[in-house]
Amino acid sequence: MSYIPHTEDDIRQMLKTIGVAGIDDLFKDIPSELRPKSFNIPEGKSEFEVTQHLRKLSAKNATHLVNFVGAGFYDHFIPAAVDAIAARPEFYTAYTPYQPECSQGWLQAIYEYQTIICELTGLDVANASLYDGGTALYEAAMMALRLTGRNKIIMDSGVSLIYRTMLYTYTSNLSIEFVEIPVVHGQSSREELFKHLDDKTAAVILQNPNFFGAIDDYSDVVSRVHKFGALAVASVYPVSLGMLKPPGEMGFDIATGEGQSLGLPLSFGGPYLGFMSVKKEIVRSMPGRIVGATVDSDGKRGFVLTLQTREQHIRREKATSNICSNEALCALRAVVFAALLGRGGLKELAEHNYWKAEFAKKTLARIPDVEVKSSSPTFNEFTICLKRPADEVVYKMIDKGFACGFPLGRFYKGMDNYILVAVTEKRTREEICLLADSLEAVLR
Repeated sequence: MSYIPHTEDDIRQMLKTIGVAGIDDLFKDIPSELRPKSFNIPEGKSEFEVTQHLRKLSAKNATHLVNFVGAGFYDHFIPAAVDAIAARPEFYTAYTPYQPECSQGWLQAIYEYQTIICELTGLDVANASLYDGGTALYEAAMMALRLTGRNKIIMDSGVSLIYRTMLYTYTSNLSIEFVEIPVVHGQSSREELFKHLDDKTAAVILQNPNFFGAIDDYSDVVSRVHKFGALAVASVYPVSLGMLKPPGEMGFDIATGEGQSLGLPLSFGGPYLGFMSVKKEIVRSMPGRIVGATVDSDGKRGFVLTLQTREQHIRREKATSNICSNEALCALRAVVFAALLGRGGLKELAEHNYWKAEFAKKTLARIPDVEVKSSSPTFNEFTICLKRPADEVVYKMIDKGFACGFPLGRFYKGMDNYILVAVTEKRTREEICLLADSLEAVLR
């Protein structure tokens, strides 16, 4: 049992034992402005008192708001069965399935997850999950650099600024030339992109739907990218793939995205799930691990880890990445969610999102001081322009009970009056109409 000093004599003896003159000497390396103001810690509380205190603190979070915020993370309905299955102890406490004979359930779940990601994206092989959408995009960029031996990446500015910032942060000490292409009326500028495309380009990174909610068919861009020997990388929103053309059909080499919309709660920012799928030809450069199906000595079907490029499995200098094991639990939620809905259910979910967003567009467009941007088709997210600063309107809408959207001026210069509005299947006709009425009242 450790000894806890109780008296001043005890403290003096402890300080003498470790060779310092006083308490202040323990903190001499910390600037005075960063030191604790006081060590006068309150008396301990009972479990009941602590619980009550934490409930009061949590009540300060305005989680009662009707949510129309998207920007990469979406308020989707999660069936109760997802929690029930993912919380089973054989899944919840599992670690990396190094021994297949002990881990067939886990391995099959991951195998099914990979299959679903391949079917959604239209590509050949998926790995067993990444951290989140942003780091997945970074991993795709690193794949392109390794495969081509080049150091130039062209990126559309319609790619989420969160993802772009993560990419720049992860690569800040590497010699990579980044070129950002501005969007025009919400869409990628092909003319500008093609102007920068050359034989030094390792990859072109695009997002569909892009950060402004606009959707596009990039088949022509991908074809041009391949003529220069570069790779085409798509960041996609998995729910949209229930009705949009998948990246594999457009010819993309790598597809990544944020899997939060597949059964993961928003939960104040995580944990989330990054997914990645690639063409078979480049699979050996893919990070993480892959679960494969095989047969045992008796001819019975079984599952094993096949390609494993984590630094725990091979020499560090040959590892492509080190992906944490607990991401498999997030992947499990995604596969349970997708399996519960099925192919038809995912299509129906996508259609609900699309048509409710279209209804919201028409409803908001009737407000005199609101312009719904309509130069590009959208999925479930779209941009509106106001005659007042968006930040000011968003704060006032909170008092009306709405998180009405994401103010684009925070990410994009010159867009201080623009709001990005997201509509998922959870938003009802009544909520959309109330949003419009409240917004009109605020603008007046």
